[in-house]
Amino acid sequence: MSDEKLAAGEKADKRARPAVGSDPALDDTVAEVEVEDTFIRAVDEGRRRIFRRMVPLLATGFVGGIDVGTGVLALLLVEYTTHSKLLAGLAFSVGFIALALARSELFTEDFLIPVSTVIARQAQFRGLIRLWIGTLVGNLAGGWIFSWLIIAGFPSLRSQAIVSGSYYVDLGLGIRAMVLAIIGGTVITLMTWMQHGTEQTSGKIVAAVTGAFLLGAAGLNHAIVNSLLMFAALNTGHAPFGYLQWAETAGWAAIGNIIGGVGLVTLLRIVQVPHTLKAEREHPAPGVPFHE
Repeated sequence: MSDEKLAAGEKADKRARPAVGSDPALDDTVAEVEVEDTFIRAVDEGRRRIFRRMVPLLATGFVGGIDVGTGVLALLLVEYTTHSKLLAGLAFSVGFIALALARSELFTEDFLIPVSTVIARQAQFRGLIRLWIGTLVGNLAGGWIFSWLIIAGFPSLRSQAIVSGSYYVDLGLGIRAMVLAIIGGTVITLMTWMQHGTEQTSGKIVAAVTGAFLLGAAGLNHAIVNSLLMFAALNTGHAPFGYLQWAETAGWAAIGNIIGGVGLVTLLRIVQVPHTLKAEREHPAPGVPFHE
């Protein structure tokens, strides 16, 4: 190859490279394309969730509680049999794989997707609150019923259920419980972001196993998971705590979950794509009932 062709090729390469200070909104070569795609998918999915009618919303939350309940069954069974929290945490991933593949939802998963939708001006805040409440009620109702079935069907697991449920009550309402809740919210929301960052089933399963393992093995404080384990203990009739303590414990965990999920994952991920957020806010989807 001649020197002239080499020089021309080098010039072409230089022209192909983005200039210093290039604007990601105008130059795809410096844009966070994968993050942008994940954000847009989250916004679109959030619109679908927020505008869901009440009966399907409650049903989706209800089956989400049941799906996580299968993970609770696996966790109790493995921990009772092996006395290993690590193996029990791995077994718990059964529930989160079910969530991912069966398209059900958890209250804490909604700290990313619909929040992104509201921030992007694709839905109203009151729709987000409606979604949170409906999903939470459905999760708790489905989880309570399934935890009752676990205790009724596997009486040998009663002692383990009391131990596992009492763990969260014993954390109390202090700093450690809040920190574990913040980490729990961060983990579950990161898991949701990872799952929306891929269209591959294998990738979604890896994210589910990762998140579930950390929640179960590390004993993180997660409002839905701790509720199901406390429900299992309460359904034995011999739990050293009552429903008032459950409500206090789960409520404290929910506050920390929101701080971790929204504050440490959702908002920071959105900050990565400011121009995409600006475009969404300036051009809300047709028909969205948003008022300044």
